[in-house]
Amino acid sequence: MTALTLSTSGAATLRADALVVGVAKGPKGPVVAAGAEAVDKAYDGKLAAVLDAVGASGAESEITKLPAPAGLKVPMVLAVGLGPVPEKDESFDEEALRRAAGAAARALHGSKKAAFALPLDDASAVTAVAEGALLGAYAFTAYQGGEKKAAGDKNGGPKQPLAEIALLGAKPRDKEHKAAAERATVVATEVNIARDLVNTPPNDLTPEAFAAVASATAKEHGIKVQVLDEKALVKGGFGGIMGVGKGSENLPRLVKLTYTHPKAEKTLAFVGKGITYDSGGISLKPAGHNETMKCDMAGAAAVFASVVAVAKLGLQVNVTGWLALAENMPSGSATKPGDVLRMYSGKTVEVLNTDAEGRLVLGDALTKASEDNPDAIVDVATLTGAMVLALGNRTFGIMANDDAFRTSIHEIAEEVGESSWPMPLPADLRKSMDSPTADIANMGERMGSGLLAGLFLKEFVGEGITWAHLDIAGPAFHEGAPYGYTPKGGTGSAVRTLVRLAERTATGDLG
Repeated sequence: MTALTLSTSGAATLRADALVVGVAKGPKGPVVAAGAEAVDKAYDGKLAAVLDAVGASGAESEITKLPAPAGLKVPMVLAVGLGPVPEKDESFDEEALRRAAGAAARALHGSKKAAFALPLDDASAVTAVAEGALLGAYAFTAYQGGEKKAAGDKNGGPKQPLAEIALLGAKPRDKEHKAAAERATVVATEVNIARDLVNTPPNDLTPEAFAAVASATAKEHGIKVQVLDEKALVKGGFGGIMGVGKGSENLPRLVKLTYTHPKAEKTLAFVGKGITYDSGGISLKPAGHNETMKCDMAGAAAVFASVVAVAKLGLQVNVTGWLALAENMPSGSATKPGDVLRMYSGKTVEVLNTDAEGRLVLGDALTKASEDNPDAIVDVATLTGAMVLALGNRTFGIMANDDAFRTSIHEIAEEVGESSWPMPLPADLRKSMDSPTADIANMGERMGSGLLAGLFLKEFVGEGITWAHLDIAGPAFHEGAPYGYTPKGGTGSAVRTLVRLAERTATGDLG
């Protein structure tokens, strides 16, 4: 993990490999942002003119590298775009700062140290810049450079992330600034852990391996762990999880993570879909749709990372995490279309499509989570391609059995910089899941199928319990070029939303 410090040094005196400054897009050209005064002075007050001359505009996340002038202790100045100049008496949007810091950190892969002199008007800005820089510095290189690593070649393999970030303008002795930096470090660390899990190849991250990682990490942070293996799942009647996972040699697991605070008044349950590889089962996915299916456990990764973050932050709220882990494979023992599964709740499900498996493992986990009677349950899942068609690759959908709770989660997600949108649960769609054989089918009509999946999950939530479903199928895995603080591959989607939800629940500040 990249190191983060709050530095009292001035921009003109700090030694580093690069000095990052912000530049905004003004009506007549680039405008140097606050925090870069000493750097502008080193350019004789002409930094904006220099940037304009080399084509910089100040557009969001735009990167411009300049040789440093005499008077600075760095060889390079990196100007990063912040977007439009704020209106009078307004500050830069936190997400703009977060993305700019992330883009700068990404551009400095391979460097040992960089100083960030971006606008830091308050503790919230410190959080945004620190979080963005730490997220932008992420790289997954565990499986690269093998031959050179084995030969002891220190220069072999891919560039490593920026090793150290110094925030200039933040005050290390200010309690709010210090707390902001510490929180950002915890959250970014756990988002990056979730990214690592999503990026790990499925031959290494089986349900058993995922459960082992979660158990070991949780115990380090005082989180209680319970792991149900295949024998316990069969004995307990978890027909949904076993029905999905029994076709694989790598058998399922259900992991319960329990964080408690002695002064907590509220309890949250987070439930994550953890399909460590999804072939579609007997309803096999077509060619071209299998290659990224290691990411189908991103919901469980988000839940795991969030519970650990809550524990590290010591939040005054009880949080239970449920990881429903299985591998969906075709074999002679796999569930077949037409089979009927008896879920943990006792409800029977006719399986019409074995590629609609996430709702089956979540159904069991939601019923089990409901037994503890938490104040609210939130499940997170890469559940439907329909949600990607509806909202695109960068926005997750939110469904809930309580409109106010759905609105609160949407507001929280937007607050922390995770794009989301509230979605309905139309009652008229439920009839299409009626089965002549079982209590319900795992498929219904095609149109609105992302919403229909939410209606299926709702059936397994305990009576009277507030519940929300986050379908992160779009933003959980990014296949395009990196942008802002978002890398290629696993993104850690929903971790920041879940942590902020826990914070607001702990303080009683949930709408």
